[in-house]
Amino acid sequence: MEGLLLPLLLMLVLAVPLIMGTRKQKKAVAQQQELQNSLAPGDRVMTTSGLYATVADVSDESTIDLEIADGVVTTWLRQAIRERIDPMAAEDEDDDEDSVEETADESATTSDSDAEPDSVTTAQVAEPLEHKK
Repeated sequence: MEGLLLPLLLMLVLAVPLIMGTRKQKKAVAQQQELQNSLAPGDRVMTTSGLYATVADVSDESTIDLEIADGVVTTWLRQAIRERIDPMAAEDEDDDEDSVEETADESATTSDSDAEPDSVTTAQVAEPLEHKK
């Protein structure tokens, strides 16, 4: 009995992580499948390759039409859709980027006017390399 306990414990230690990993993977696949089936025209999405687009047509079972620019519609496999983008979050990110750019522009203008002529450095450019033929 005692000789059987060690192999049994070893099997248990190896089997539990495998089972837990499989459950997690099944849950992720089910969630992705539910997302792809719930898409509707007008939804903002991101593909697995990082392309942001708007859903134009979902009539086909295996493909989906995405509008990537005004009047430019492309056809993609449904599996290429990675996530639905919240339009409100995208607008907030754009506003944040605009404010950062404005702050950078203001600091650049301020530093230009405050710069002293003595502190200006001149860059030197190296001569081009000549390749022997």
